Amino acid sequence: MEHSNEDAYLLIALRKGEVIAFDSIFKKYYPILCAYGNRFVDNEESKEIAGDAILWLWEHRQTLQVETSLGRYLLKSVYHRSLNCIKQKNLKNQADTIFYEEMEKLIHGVEAFQFQELSRRIKEAIDGLPTSYREAFLMHRFTKKSYKEIAEISGVSIKTIAYRIQQATKLLREDLADLLITTLVCVLTIIR
Repeated sequence: MEHSNEDAYLLIALRKGEVIAFDSIFKKYYPILCAYGNRFVDNEESKEIAGDAILWLWEHRQTLQVETSLGRYLLKSVYHRSLNCIKQKNLKNQADTIFYEEMEKLIHGVEAFQFQELSRRIKEAIDGLPTSYREAFLMHRFTKKSYKEIAEISGVSIKTIAYRIQQATKLLREDLADLLITTLVCVLTIIR
């Protein structure tokens, strides 16, 4: 192991459950980890990732095996957590894009009277969402605000906004599933 004397002492104290060791590690590494995380994700996410990486040390202190320096270990943890964050956002965005593209195709393929019914049902479904989900969803989808902008307006974390929009999308899919099937049947009837 290539730990500095201070880090070696801190790891020993951390394994013993000494909170002061955790505090020292946090004060020493948190700013560095945040700055490093900012290379991959936005500021709020990097703060959360850095905090989670250090908290993970505390939660796993008794089984912790640090083979490199503590700093390198934490940087590697932040790197992998940042990549996971990016992957999760990309997957979520792809699913949302596919859903909305399919909805858009469906709307354009339906005749005027069907479009009005579809619009009414979508509006009802959106209005039926919990207030926090609806507000985040509408700001993101219709005013094209970023998660960060919505989080600032709402006074909550970006992660909370992402969760609210994800849940709103899920609820809308469930609420409108029968409408999608009915509309597809109508479109197929019109095409014949």
